[in-house]
Amino acid sequence: MADSAITDPGRSQARTVPLARGLSTKLLVLTAIFVLFAEILIFLPSIAYFRLRWLEERLGTAAAVSVLLVQNNSPGLSRDVQDEVLRSMGVKAIAIRDGGESRMLVASEVPQQVDEHIDLGNTGPVVAMREALDTLVFGGNRILRVFGHVGDSEKEFELIITDHKLRKAMLTYSRNVALLSLLISLFTATLVFYAIDRIMIRPIRDMTRSMLTFSQAPDDPGSIITPEPRADEIGVAERELSDMQLRLQRTLGEQKHLADLGLAVSKINHDMRNILASAQLMSDRLSMVKDPTVQSLVPKLVRALNRAVSYSEGVITYGRTQEAPPSRRRLRLRQTIEDVQGLLGIEPEGDIEFENLVAADFEIDADSEQLVRVLTNLCRNSLQAMAGDKESAIVKRLSISAERNGSVSRILVADTGPGLPQKARENLFSAFRGSARSGGTGLGLAIAYELVRAHGGTLELVESVGGRTVFSITIPDQPVRLDEARTNLRRPA
Repeated sequence: MADSAITDPGRSQARTVPLARGLSTKLLVLTAIFVLFAEILIFLPSIAYFRLRWLEERLGTAAAVSVLLVQNNSPGLSRDVQDEVLRSMGVKAIAIRDGGESRMLVASEVPQQVDEHIDLGNTGPVVAMREALDTLVFGGNRILRVFGHVGDSEKEFELIITDHKLRKAMLTYSRNVALLSLLISLFTATLVFYAIDRIMIRPIRDMTRSMLTFSQAPDDPGSIITPEPRADEIGVAERELSDMQLRLQRTLGEQKHLADLGLAVSKINHDMRNILASAQLMSDRLSMVKDPTVQSLVPKLVRALNRAVSYSEGVITYGRTQEAPPSRRRLRLRQTIEDVQGLLGIEPEGDIEFENLVAADFEIDADSEQLVRVLTNLCRNSLQAMAGDKESAIVKRLSISAERNGSVSRILVADTGPGLPQKARENLFSAFRGSARSGGTGLGLAIAYELVRAHGGTLELVESVGGRTVFSITIPDQPVRLDEARTNLRRPA
């Protein structure tokens, strides 16, 4: 671990995420930005409404003063009184329009030019927002003419006013809204961050930590995540991660077991090959014995020894690479099954019957040695299953039959054993898990399955009940290559 961290610092740094780039920080910043953006959208109509209300208050005060002046019929107010009234209201002039006639009630000074005319009764929301932004950004020294009806009065009042105080009030309002929006955004972001952190970020962080811990020590059961009892997507992800880690840990354990077993078997087969070589030399001497019984058994013994030597060399080769591809030829299946029967060592006077139901002329396109291994593994499993029945009245029969459908050959291996247990059926063809007996490895079925697949065929369990178990081997003939067929046709007979 230390060497890998030194030689690959980028990988070590990738295992830890800085706080500034973490999901929590990103979530907090994004939430604050989104809330501020929402506040900006709310601010535009808010500041426009504030501006209109401010002007309406001034127009309402001007209307009240105008009514008093009209009722008292006091147009001849002194200059000082007029100035005092206008200063208290912050306006330059007040006028009233009644019956189409406009009348100036009081004025401190009448400006020569008005910069903006504002009709409070006919200002739409879009226009109000545009004018509010214009006053907020560019205002402060403009002359405004504000007019409109006040209350239920039929008279129209108007006043002339500068926008200096209006802009100042709008700036103060904007500052207060900005501070309040900032507080709201931070408060909302904190609440959202806390809620999502508890619901999502922490479980994701725990899963990430579990994956990193598991990658460093996949054989440690304590590195497997313990899922929480949640019904949402996080709960599903935790349970799936836990199941995946369990399966991966089991697979790694099996692979290690296989590697250790392969090393041990390779060592044993290395010495076994030498022993078998010596047995071959002795079998050659036996062939010189004139006894008829010996002469009839020597060929079978030689074939068995040669096959055993080939198996030993194959195991050693498999430990280095993979199973060799099949070398396929046309075979007489009945004779191949007779060879398998000789390897099984079934005694003629024993309680187990062996039936070779294959026709003498039945041919199959397969690798002879590999087919023998497949049939031997299946038959040995059947014999071991039937050997457990001690009652003499029970029929113990192993039969092999075959059929052909077009270019596909099918071999059926059937026995009258007790059938496969449930665990073996669930893990069929899996090494170390598909064994049908206690202490078995399940390697026989796994090897047979691999060899049949190499032929492009299938090995499957057709039936397994008490008293009958049937395996099916399906092997298609090799497809004929068109170029080779043309070459063969061109050759002279």
